Amino acid sequence: MRVYQIVIDTNVWIAALRSKRGASHRLLSLIDSGKFEINISVPLILEYEETAKRLVGEIALTEQDIDDILDYVCKVANHRKIYYLWRPFLSDLEDDMVLELAVTSECDFIITFNQSDFRGIERFGLAAITPQQFLRLIGALS
Repeated sequence: MRVYQIVIDTNVWIAALRSKRGASHRLLSLIDSGKFEINISVPLILEYEETAKRLVGEIALTEQDIDDILDYVCKVANHRKIYYLWRPFLSDLEDDMVLELAVTSECDFIITFNQSDFRGIERFGLAAITPQQFLRLIGALS
């Protein structure tokens, strides 16, 4: 069985924290399942933390819960350094950070709800797909 390399866009992380019902939450619950490997960088983890902690009070998680989740992700993910060598490529600099991480990690997919923001990434051998599409691909969603 192939183990896909992925980067998870921040919008998917936020969706997973907001609801336990959707594909985003299911994806996060499978992080250490062996079905795929996630790739992170320091800037991406900091973005995850900043955006998640802005939701405290709106979601059922505390700052400590968010820290615990991020600690776990950091424990099981592949850590990569990015060097900002060829920006800008996309219209949003934060999307460029995600793309550069995916390229550096030799990923198969960027998991995002904003597929249109990643137009042109095919030239790097990547595809931007939704959590639901990815879960179907790995047989984790009926």
